[in-house]
Amino acid sequence: MPRSLHHAALVTRDVEASLRFYRDALGLTVLMDQPFDGDWPTLFDARSSRLRSVFLGDPAVTDAGIVELVAFDRGADPAPPPGAPALGFFLLSFFVDVDATLARLAALGLGGPPRRVEQPGPAGPVPMATVRDPDGVLVELIGAPHAGA
Repeated sequence: MPRSLHHAALVTRDVEASLRFYRDALGLTVLMDQPFDGDWPTLFDARSSRLRSVFLGDPAVTDAGIVELVAFDRGADPAPPPGAPALGFFLLSFFVDVDATLARLAALGLGGPPRRVEQPGPAGPVPMATVRDPDGVLVELIGAPHAGA
């Protein structure tokens, strides 16, 4: 039986800043936003039993996966500083209109200085860029003919 990724969860220190990045700049839609109580200290080694979960995705493409923003009531440890690729989690990648998305990020003061390249593709050069979300997560933007801004 085929399996698909349901979601990737990112712990964030500021949900509103992350919403500006993923919703307002990248164009994802909030699919769910609610608190959850649970035994998160046992399951995740978290500091608290309450978290806020915000699911973001594309309601028109239900099998594309979801980005979950998680904020624990008692916070979380800081992430290591961004750097060169290392073992473990690497990046989140999105098909977007690269120029329009970079313009929205710049207007919102988010993402930092983008790194841009063009990769050869079967239909011509494919624009690509990387930026950082408010918590330092590397985000790859890939231009695609079907991608909308």
